[in-house]
Amino acid sequence: MIKKMALGAVVVTGISLSGSMPAYAQLRVEVSGVGSTQIPVAIASFANEGLTPQQITNIIKDDLSRSGYFKIIDAGAVVTETTPVNFDDWKKRGAEALVVGSVQSLADGRFDVRYKLLDTIKSSTLSGFAVATSPINTRLTAHKIADDIYEKLIGVRGAFSTRIAYVTKSGSEYRLEVADADGEGVRVALRSNEPIISPAWSADGTKVAYVSFEAKKPVIWVQNLVTGERKVVANYKGSNSAPAWSPDGSRLAIALSRDGLTQIYTIVADGSGLKKLTSSSSIDTEPQFSADGESVYFLSDRSGGPQIYRINANGGEPKRVTFNGSYNITPRISPDGRTLAYISRREGKFQLYALDLVSGQEQRLSDTTKDESPSFSPNGRYIMYATESGRRAALAVVSVDGKVKQRLTVQAGDIREPTWGPFMK
Repeated sequence: MIKKMALGAVVVTGISLSGSMPAYAQLRVEVSGVGSTQIPVAIASFANEGLTPQQITNIIKDDLSRSGYFKIIDAGAVVTETTPVNFDDWKKRGAEALVVGSVQSLADGRFDVRYKLLDTIKSSTLSGFAVATSPINTRLTAHKIADDIYEKLIGVRGAFSTRIAYVTKSGSEYRLEVADADGEGVRVALRSNEPIISPAWSADGTKVAYVSFEAKKPVIWVQNLVTGERKVVANYKGSNSAPAWSPDGSRLAIALSRDGLTQIYTIVADGSGLKKLTSSSSIDTEPQFSADGESVYFLSDRSGGPQIYRINANGGEPKRVTFNGSYNITPRISPDGRTLAYISRREGKFQLYALDLVSGQEQRLSDTTKDESPSFSPNGRYIMYATESGRRAALAVVSVDGKVKQRLTVQAGDIREPTWGPFMK
């Protein structure tokens, strides 16, 4: 699990995500497993959706199907938000909810997308909205409709309109790429002939911190994904690694070997205000802020083997968190602060585990054997991680109950280091 990188020439380009970036091969998504309960939802074709660059109905269907918690019933017809609905007919078809809508062209080139979610059991309207969207944002609008359906029917905010970032390696080139949560809309934020590792989203989704080896050593950068501007925030003697944002976006927790053994520090997001959190005779690394920003989880071998600890964000005495197994690394905390995800090596297998911090109950979530880099979805319902598929690096997503699994691969090259972006305002 320790990455050893070769050093060589570097070519780096920061490119805006505003629409001028070249697209790369899309991620292929395979889904297996379903949630413990599936809600049957009929989705009617939106009227005039042929006007838009992408079919809104298909995107909504794909999102809900991928979640594992919906059984999609094809309405087989166009139904608008103003069409009178015979609820008894839909109930006979087994639908507990019905999605309808329409698209109209606006004079300024945008589209007026209207959507309504109907409860067929109670014969009532659950939700709906209208939005004017540009052609380039058609997919985003469809994802937001799917988010609304997910939230109204499941009771948890949907994360279909969020983004993911990851690193791909093709030949000698490394690329930091950003994509929609469904793997579509891939854009390159950074390309280099040197390794890029440990990307981490800022809380507002406008920046990514990462480690680049372009200076012949690991250095921490922060890049603005809107402007493409990038800035070094940690380039101290030795290794600068494992950046993690505080929930309010004001600070980063990082791991530095400036004084010898790697220890945990915090810095202000602009690189100022360096503060040392741990001072041990062991290696302390892989920091991760708690959901409330009051503490920092980290990896340490101070007990004789790698385990996960927690320390107050202002310093103090660390407390051990993981006790099952002799090798637990890469802590990631859920948005609600209740669940700790990590990679554990047991019987020679590196697998994804989740620990309920309230009950102390632990669950293995993956059935692969070379897992790394877990990252929670912003609604806390899924965990994305890197693994191997057919001897190639791939990404996988699993629901926190372990029932729904997805595999994301690219046709050429390896894909690693995933990080799931926050909800966007």
